[in-house]
Amino acid sequence: MGNLFNMDNGIFAFLGKVFDILLLSIIWLICCIPIITIGPANTALYYATVKVIRRERGYLFQEFMKSFRLNFKRGAIVGVLLTLIYTILAFDLIWSWAAWETNSKGSPLFGIFIAITFILFCFSIYVFPVLSRFDMKFKQLMKVTILMCIKHLPSTIAMAVILAASIIATNYFLVLIFILPAASTYLNSLLMERIFKKYMPTSDGPGEDTGKDEWYLE
Repeated sequence: MGNLFNMDNGIFAFLGKVFDILLLSIIWLICCIPIITIGPANTALYYATVKVIRRERGYLFQEFMKSFRLNFKRGAIVGVLLTLIYTILAFDLIWSWAAWETNSKGSPLFGIFIAITFILFCFSIYVFPVLSRFDMKFKQLMKVTILMCIKHLPSTIAMAVILAASIIATNYFLVLIFILPAASTYLNSLLMERIFKKYMPTSDGPGEDTGKDEWYLE
């Protein structure tokens, strides 16, 4: 009976993670409101999800804001660019769909725009996690993200399905926006971290202390 109320009990640990996911989703949502901060918020969302919720290192709000500040400039640029491109694609999809309904000439264009949207969607899945973990210039960030998308295509498709399902579910049940952002990020990180470990430098040797908090290698 005493184990039931033990804070190390599996039930309490699970509820603690659920609360952290809920809190992190709310923090992320608030930081996305100015629109221009969507990029840094997405970057910080991934960083805090993996480091705090999965690896249990640091404190949720502090780690989120740490990543938010460190990656603000590049994250904001990427976020604004993606927002603009998605907006243009949305108008293109609406126009090509209307053209398709009017005559068959719009059909190929609609297919092309769907393909471009899917490619951009997959790119979006990688770019902010990559930004949260690697220190690189903008051009290199774009190159590495595209290469990862292509090289790890099965994982890319799986993560795209998870994220798309979360977006669709939130569209039908708006209240899910308070939990699915961090929850879907958590699920995707299970695949993303396996990919990242292939590109991470290992420690200097077994048992050696590098003096760095290499939580990402655990």
